[in-house]
Amino acid sequence: MLQLLNQLTALLNHLFGWPLTNLMDKAGFPPAVAGAPIHNRLTLQLVITVSLVLFFIYVRIRLSVEKPGKAQHLAEIVYEFVEGQAKEIIGHGYEPYLSYGTMILVFILLNNCMGLLPGIDTPTASPVVPLGLALLTFVYYNVHGLWQQGPWNYFKHFLGPVKVIWWFTFPLEIVSHLARILSLTVRLYANMFASDLLTLVFYSMVPMLFPILFLGLHFLVALIQCYVFMLLTFIYLAQAVSHEADL
Repeated sequence: MLQLLNQLTALLNHLFGWPLTNLMDKAGFPPAVAGAPIHNRLTLQLVITVSLVLFFIYVRIRLSVEKPGKAQHLAEIVYEFVEGQAKEIIGHGYEPYLSYGTMILVFILLNNCMGLLPGIDTPTASPVVPLGLALLTFVYYNVHGLWQQGPWNYFKHFLGPVKVIWWFTFPLEIVSHLARILSLTVRLYANMFASDLLTLVFYSMVPMLFPILFLGLHFLVALIQCYVFMLLTFIYLAQAVSHEADL
């Protein structure tokens, strides 16, 4: 599995390595290895992304009310779970955010589970991947807040409930919102990194029985962390799109 991943990464670097290197140099972020900016973590994310796109295209083509297939059943289970969480947290008008919530849940879960494969490092155990997801979520809920409420009404959220002391609460709210990026990043990264490290340590000590137990623990941590990330995304969305009368 690791050999196949290395070969795929080498192929991507052969096809796109130098154009990406030149682009990163111009942006002021030169890669560690010129001509090979693509690493295994990025390759895994690309594979997961393409696989998800193909899966949902397949489900859409084979969609059937009378005879739903296994893929459709799986997609419906995930959709109904995400819908239930969104409806409970966001409430009325939750529908537009289901696609992003589903993407967050499934994408993070699959990335988290990559560490279960022999010789494969978990992509989310690298801080860059959780940071990218946290930044994307931060931009997503703020854009939707501005879109739903308008700039002025959304800005008033940062002034706090007591408008007289807005000069005190405003900087606190700004810092609090920016801290969400760090919170989302560190929570996902630290848990997956610790799970990877724990599994590796016990595997080196006891090669058979205990690693199986810790692989099960890794899968449990993977499930919890993708769920928590999705849950926090919906909470931030609910706060961003809710009007002052709803707060």
